Amino acid sequence: MRTQSALKKNKTLRASIPYKQAQSMGIIFTAEDKNKHQDIKEFMHRLEHDGKHVQVLVLLPEKNENHEFEFDLFSLKDVSFWGKLNSAKAIRFCEVPFDFLFCIDTQSNPLVLDVVARSKAHCRVGRFNQNERGYFEMMIEQSGTTKGLIETMYKYTQKLR
Repeated sequence: MRTQSALKKNKTLRASIPYKQAQSMGIIFTAEDKNKHQDIKEFMHRLEHDGKHVQVLVLLPEKNENHEFEFDLFSLKDVSFWGKLNSAKAIRFCEVPFDFLFCIDTQSNPLVLDVVARSKAHCRVGRFNQNERGYFEMMIEQSGTTKGLIETMYKYTQKLR
């Protein structure tokens, strides 16, 4: 309920700008394994090579290992019994008006969607899921790997003019 409420209350102006004009990029994802972390790092470096400022936020599920200490993270422990987000890093991440926010999860996660719903990003990009249409301005139809999702997201955002 909190996520749906945040989605409705968030009145941020949503619009995409040409990729070349974009300055700030956000990446949010759920930690799964070292391969996914490596794919995210490569994507982050590619964006930085394009001259973009990149911030990354990771949801660390219970009993999962933090594979990358350079990323900010939050976990289920940062959510109250009533569903209130208590992570200062996650709250700060939500407040950044990214030109593009990439949600790089192949499986839906309610905690990640809560951050996406609260985000002040101008264009939120995620994998296509019929039930998540209100969370993203751009959705990518991709049923393959994380690396494939990243490549497709990058390809289509670069084509924005």
